[in-house]
Amino acid sequence: MQNVRMILDVDTGIDDSMAILLALKTKHIKVEGITTVFGNTDVVQATRNTLQVIELSGVDYEVPVAMGAAKPLFRDWRGPVTHIHGDNGIGNCELPQPKGKAIAESAAQFIVRKVNENPHELTLVFVGRMTNLAIALAQDPSIASKVKRLVIMGGAVKVPGNVTPVAEANIYGDPEAAHRVFESGIPITLVGLDVTMKTVIGEEHRRLLMDSPAPGNERAAAYIGEAFQFYFGAYDKQNGFYGAPLHDPLAVAVAAYPDLVTTEDLYISIETKGTMSYGATLADFRRTVPVTNTAVAFEVNSPRFLDYFINTLKS
Repeated sequence: MQNVRMILDVDTGIDDSMAILLALKTKHIKVEGITTVFGNTDVVQATRNTLQVIELSGVDYEVPVAMGAAKPLFRDWRGPVTHIHGDNGIGNCELPQPKGKAIAESAAQFIVRKVNENPHELTLVFVGRMTNLAIALAQDPSIASKVKRLVIMGGAVKVPGNVTPVAEANIYGDPEAAHRVFESGIPITLVGLDVTMKTVIGEEHRRLLMDSPAPGNERAAAYIGEAFQFYFGAYDKQNGFYGAPLHDPLAVAVAAYPDLVTTEDLYISIETKGTMSYGATLADFRRTVPVTNTAVAFEVNSPRFLDYFINTLKS
């Protein structure tokens, strides 16, 4: 099995925290660093949450954390998503204050440096707004040809959006940044609502994650159970079912196991000018289009993914 060297970019809410745990506990993933951005919560809180989750994971190597953008490229931030992720971003769960601190480099500086130091070696996994990567590309456009692969949790191609009828939250949160990334030439795999909404976990999975934790994993298991309880309740109020899709963990899983999803190569454009369509992820399905820029995931092996997710987080 091929090792994956990863930079993970997060706006650490509940599903981001599960994605971080999944990446750190997957044996063939080495997390080279985590960058943070505004989104589910503000960037300062997201950074603190990230440091707390890293320490909770029990990872046996150092994972640098670089704080990034506090707002979109060209407009004001609309504020945290407290009704889904709680006041602190992680379901109001109380974790110990982190011993570690963010590094001095900004997220964009860190990305540029690491990609240039490791050309064609790093997989970037972005599960929040793409502001940090857009800034990094502005600082050094050449990194686009040096990234091994970019896996994005975002977009809604053949399914409805979750912020507007056509727009998904991560793209809608900074469409101009997303536009820059999709036009950059980076090899992209898009893991959007087309597949993440098919990876729903419920109460029976939550109990499996909490029950009989491995030695040393007790605190993590308790956090997972409590955070998912909040998350499921939020989805029940908003969507009418007690459970939740594993948006961000699926992107990490696809970076680790690309064959979990079936993809179609398409040209993706991001709408930045429309009123009703602002933030839409537009795919060109015409067979005459000579160029593609994204492998879009449309099918997912949900049972296999859920087995991997549960077994890894219990480890």
